[in-house]
Amino acid sequence: MIRAWSAADVRAAEEPLLRAGVPLMQRASFALAVQVLADLRARRRTLRGARVAVLAGSGNNGGDALHAGAVLAGRGLHVHAVLTGQRTHAGGLDALRSAGGRVVDLAAAPDRLGAAARDVAGADVVLDGLVGIGASGALRGVAAEIVTAVDALTPAVGMKSAGMERSMRADFMPTAGVGAANSGAAAGGRPWIVAVDTPSGIGVDDGTVPGPVLAADRTVTFGAAKPGLLLPPAAHLAGEVTVVDIGLSLERPPEVHRLDPADVASRWPVPGPADHKYTRGVVGLVAGTSTFPGAAVLAASSAVRTGVGMVRYRGPATVARAVLSARPEVVTAPGRVQSWIVGPGVPPAADDADDGQSDRGRAGLAAARGELAGLSRGPVPAVVDAGGLGLVAESCPPWFVLTPHAGELRTVLRRHGEDVHRVEIEAEPMRWARRAHELTGATILLKGAVTVVVGAGVTYAQADAPAWLSTAGAGDVLSGILGTMLAGRSAEVVADPALAAEVAAGAAVVHGLAAQRANPGGPVAALDVAEAVPGTVAELLSLR
Repeated sequence: MIRAWSAADVRAAEEPLLRAGVPLMQRASFALAVQVLADLRARRRTLRGARVAVLAGSGNNGGDALHAGAVLAGRGLHVHAVLTGQRTHAGGLDALRSAGGRVVDLAAAPDRLGAAARDVAGADVVLDGLVGIGASGALRGVAAEIVTAVDALTPAVGMKSAGMERSMRADFMPTAGVGAANSGAAAGGRPWIVAVDTPSGIGVDDGTVPGPVLAADRTVTFGAAKPGLLLPPAAHLAGEVTVVDIGLSLERPPEVHRLDPADVASRWPVPGPADHKYTRGVVGLVAGTSTFPGAAVLAASSAVRTGVGMVRYRGPATVARAVLSARPEVVTAPGRVQSWIVGPGVPPAADDADDGQSDRGRAGLAAARGELAGLSRGPVPAVVDAGGLGLVAESCPPWFVLTPHAGELRTVLRRHGEDVHRVEIEAEPMRWARRAHELTGATILLKGAVTVVVGAGVTYAQADAPAWLSTAGAGDVLSGILGTMLAGRSAEVVADPALAAEVAAGAAVVHGLAAQRANPGGPVAALDVAEAVPGTVAELLSLR
């Protein structure tokens, strides 16, 4: 698991060490230089002639970058630094000059910005140490100008999340190494960009991107990951994240978590010889209408393939026939369940195309609250998606997991008095997911390229899925996976307010890995993802 702490918590952990004279900057800069050398060796046959550009601002990250540049210059690399601040870390600057590095001070000679940008764009490696973790807001002044100029001179290469996805999946499935993944970038002339602690200009604590940012291929972060490296939209600018241990003792709980495949595997309920279909978990499914029958088929298929004991489908006869044709294991008779899935393929409000699903959904949610004894033995978890989001009461228990995309979350928030637009949610996903949790009491799974899950006192950010997964029906498949995982741990989830969020984050992991497995590197359809789930779960369990 990756855990991320706020900038304030990291600085508080650094203070006693700095007072004691612990050389934190030397530790950080040496580890940074070692990582740069490793990356260069993966991308080049020899270090001979390699060029390194250091972008250094006024803060400690600028000092880290300058000291690392000095180490690299001492190894025979050609290093030049571009200074953007009115002041520069004196020790780092002296070390770089003593090692033979060149320096261009744009604060003193702003007319040299164009030439400096061309030199940076032509380097093999760029170290981004423009601002530190104490900075806030968009890059300004010379720092913003050099980033904009370098960006204009370098070709865009792929999605920046690819490196982070590789790091999270390294022990789960074979992937291309750093050199193979970026050989095209090198051939295209783009430098390998290494962010120092965080990419300069991102919201360190919230992942916002208020202005220009030099998208990194790798981020080397010190002491602990920072929330902005895991959260959208900044996560896709961080590249592959390397956390360097510099000896910090972080006492406060992390701000953000990210599960890895081994975390999900260790918590997966594996049936034993005494188990049967009722003890393994029964899912009640209210999904689909005669207009959208496919949603029910997809949710039922993914639930079955995730390993549920039984799916009880509740819906119109025409849809039930489609579900049974695809999944004959599904049962249409009523009975007790251990979790509910309500809403996939159901209209957002009852109308002529509703086919009675809103009433069935309300009954399922009442059962999940423990208000209908005939359908469950006390409260059970519920997944609330699509049309089901309009059926929830003003206040929900934490074992209700709402799974909106940004547009649907806007509707939920507006129903609770928040005048917010979709673009604002996409700019600050964690803020608005947390606000929705505060207003509803439910666990919120905000779908997106990085899925944000907010529960009782805990936040997860999962980036396990390829961009190809943004396709019709993918959310229905996620509902089936999540409903099954909640059913398998039903009593635990109801007893522990924070556990629903962990299970929801785990479902996002399975969903994303199944999409990767369905067709690595290429397009996938939702049913392909559902069909890849059994193999994904089996490979997960091999990690135990």
